[in-house]
Amino acid sequence: MSRKALWEADLDEDLQDVDLNLAIGTYGQNGLYDDAQSRIDEATLVAMQQQVAQQQAFAQIPDVVKRFIAHFHQAVLENNLAEITVAYESGWNRLTEKFYSKTEWPEAEVIAPLVNDDQIFLILYRELYYRHVYSRLTPDIDDRFHSYENSCELFNYLLNSDGPVPLELPEQWLWDIIDEFIYQFQSFCVWRSKVKSKTEEELTLLAEGSQVWSSYSVLNVLYSLIQKSKINEHLVALQEGKSAEEIAEIVGEYGTRPLYKLLGYFSVIGLLRVHSLLGDFTLALKVMENVELNQKSPFTRVTACHVTTYYYVGFCYIMLRRYPDAIRAFVSILNFILRMRQYHTRSYQYDQINKTADRMYALFAICNALSPTRVDDNISNIVKERYGEQFTKMSRGEEGIPAFEELFLYACPKFIAANPPPYDDPELLQSFIEEPPVEPAQRHLQLFLSEVRAQAPVPTLRSFLKLYTSLDATKLANFLDTDEEDMVQQLMVMKQASRSVSRVDNEKGLLDGQMISTSDLDFVINENMVHIAESTVGRRYAGWFIRNTEHAQRVLDTLRNAPLPVPVKPAGQPAETAGKTDAQPAPARTGGQKVAWGSAKAA
Repeated sequence: MSRKALWEADLDEDLQDVDLNLAIGTYGQNGLYDDAQSRIDEATLVAMQQQVAQQQAFAQIPDVVKRFIAHFHQAVLENNLAEITVAYESGWNRLTEKFYSKTEWPEAEVIAPLVNDDQIFLILYRELYYRHVYSRLTPDIDDRFHSYENSCELFNYLLNSDGPVPLELPEQWLWDIIDEFIYQFQSFCVWRSKVKSKTEEELTLLAEGSQVWSSYSVLNVLYSLIQKSKINEHLVALQEGKSAEEIAEIVGEYGTRPLYKLLGYFSVIGLLRVHSLLGDFTLALKVMENVELNQKSPFTRVTACHVTTYYYVGFCYIMLRRYPDAIRAFVSILNFILRMRQYHTRSYQYDQINKTADRMYALFAICNALSPTRVDDNISNIVKERYGEQFTKMSRGEEGIPAFEELFLYACPKFIAANPPPYDDPELLQSFIEEPPVEPAQRHLQLFLSEVRAQAPVPTLRSFLKLYTSLDATKLANFLDTDEEDMVQQLMVMKQASRSVSRVDNEKGLLDGQMISTSDLDFVINENMVHIAESTVGRRYAGWFIRNTEHAQRVLDTLRNAPLPVPVKPAGQPAETAGKTDAQPAPARTGGQKVAWGSAKAA
């Protein structure tokens, strides 16, 4: 029996207990208020109208949705993780596609009678409600403000209750709560920065609600969850090999609860994202110092969290000019996505994972153009297939700048400004409109392109040096069509570009590392001679043989499974002759060697 059928069968009795008439009342019956209408104030009339509207909205909810909500509520009350997971990952999305793909779910006040007005469940329901509005519809200013208020209620309940709350939620939902909280903050900041499109009402609300979705409030929530769960102490204790009893004593009553431990852990990943959006890439990696980037880390249990972590770590490395570390991060996660692609198709987040993967291929192309490295052939082939044209341009020095700009703007996060426009001061706001500041994305783009322009001479210089083992400085200057002083400057730029800090010995922190040479080409200048040394890395043939062997096996299997061709009779041949020809046996081969598939091989 399907899960949906179980809801229909088991929950009819629960729904029969809900008396909608109690929620609506009997206003206006038997002429009770005919002569006392003037005594009813405006607030009472508004309340009556809201109750009538809620009654009408409740009547329009499909029965299967009512049963689902009642079942979902019961699962949350019982902390039944299996049932909550099914309802969250399957039931909610299936009903969304069927009934609410282009409209909102019923408001929390409308479905309140189904859940006995359980405020905790209604907060969780609103979290799903507003997530649906942001993902499928266009939120208005009321949605943005109310989603912030609901997030505050949820985190206040979790952080300010007397002791750990008696609530258990699946890992995927806990990650989605943190992820959506940051996404709504990011979306609000981008929307808030567009001053010219605001109405008078929106300007007034933004002036009065300056603390709504403020950077301080968002960072405060994430740091509070980390502090409450003592997740950093937990991770350090695990790395030191402490026992479960010692860890429990260290982290206390909150840190031992899966709800708080996972929210704290996901908040660390959330801080990585928020600091990246704000442009503080060093601090973003600093907060991750106790998180190990390997396949055994807790974030790998939630695929969306796994992908997000590596995307932002890799991007931070790019902005810190640590291209080898960025390449290593992208190769690791992109190979994981390739291996797990068949399972991702079952996930409701499949499209989002694919989009993030495509952006990481673009970032990988940027890294490989700035720091050429022999890497995994599978990744390289996909990059050439998707961004081959841009990659070729990026390898040509100055003329590749537009290609760098195109890929950077496509693949970078949607940066945000930490400070909002001065909505509370009309004069400053007018000045802001007349002379708007540089967009955060453009500011980071210019910083990145300044590094790219500094390395623009490197590809041309490298192509000349690869042709020689020693070269006269004057001759090299003539090749470059410049004087010797400028040529020496270009050589120093190339020397600097070929050195980078990298994590070569699996250092603990993501910011730790050693200075290494990232190029296979090195040189020294001795008086007027440039001596070049090129180190060649032996090609790894194992992967090449494996791929081609698999390809040959597929071709052979296709040939074996193909039907034998039917011989075509020559046109105009008499039937009798044709019959005789067909009846004649083929002459036996007397010579030759028999081969694997049964035919004879000519001697």
